[in-house]
Amino acid sequence: MEFIDLQAQYRIMRDPVNRAIQEVLDSSRYINGPWVKELETVLARFVGVGHAVGFSSGTDALLAILMAWGIGPGDEVITSPFSFIATAETIALVGARPVFVDVSPDTLNLDPELIEAAITSRTKAIMPVSIFGQCADFDAINAVAAAHGLLVLEDACQSFGATYKGRRSCGVTSAAATSFFPAKPLGCYGDGGMAFTQEAELAQRLRIIREHGQIEQYRHTMLGINGRLDTLQAAILLAKFPFFEGEIQARLKVADRYATLFASKVRIPEIRSENISVFAQYTVRITDRERVRAAMSSAGIPTAIHYPTPLHRQAVFASLGYGDEALPQATLAAREVMSLPMHPYLTSEQQDQVALVLLQAVA
Repeated sequence: MEFIDLQAQYRIMRDPVNRAIQEVLDSSRYINGPWVKELETVLARFVGVGHAVGFSSGTDALLAILMAWGIGPGDEVITSPFSFIATAETIALVGARPVFVDVSPDTLNLDPELIEAAITSRTKAIMPVSIFGQCADFDAINAVAAAHGLLVLEDACQSFGATYKGRRSCGVTSAAATSFFPAKPLGCYGDGGMAFTQEAELAQRLRIIREHGQIEQYRHTMLGINGRLDTLQAAILLAKFPFFEGEIQARLKVADRYATLFASKVRIPEIRSENISVFAQYTVRITDRERVRAAMSSAGIPTAIHYPTPLHRQAVFASLGYGDEALPQATLAAREVMSLPMHPYLTSEQQDQVALVLLQAVA
């Protein structure tokens, strides 16, 4: 059994994907080919914003947005401690200080009620993470930000395609960034990402930053990065995109069936009524995780831990001085979370096998 079955997906999409790759090869326009701009247009329309800017990864998209906002040394950015390292890494890379605020115990997204107490005169932005494919509580977060004149950057690297109160992830904050890493809900065949915003000026700055700060050849007006989205990856994403809505619906059916199979026997993801998740992961909570994982592995069922060490406990952020008592929900989640096989092509028989082994292990 595959944790994420990319081969099953490729077999369905083989012809359009192969045609797209061949078109790029025939054109030899590997850098900044027209497929990049086309993808930006298509995905901006899908999200419902004015501008999308392709990047070489979701990490680079996050980094470029912070750079474009001028966030740097002496500034603080409030974010979640329960995420992949890229979330806080990008804040530190621009010279700012990550300020961790604990997560809600039900969704594991940033807890809006705890944000205000973390705001100081140095706070410039809030970076909530839409973890596991479910949007954070953006109305509450945006309200706190507006009251203090702060920017909000959605780390949507797991939630592209999700909705919050009928609005798409990547379209409900000052700016957003997503990832097209192959395992993501919409994935390419390498690294890729995109930034989203309603603001034309910000979008233009992002385009300059991704080209080494260049406004025309060999004229550099600001520091930038080599952050371009490869033409091949853009073409692959365009070929895959017509299948995306169907895959979201398939993910929801898999998640619904898991919920039915586990009933009240396993602590399953809580999806808020205003949200539609894309279930980038299907993550349950297990108190005796290592024993259960061993039982799953013995039965040939892959599992993963997203994430075993919260960011405030990573050695690279030790100097920030957070103890586990400061962020108890993130600390507890890191000890309990376990992700199960989840993808649009997971069969009912495979789900039955996962449920049988898991329920026997937790009994």
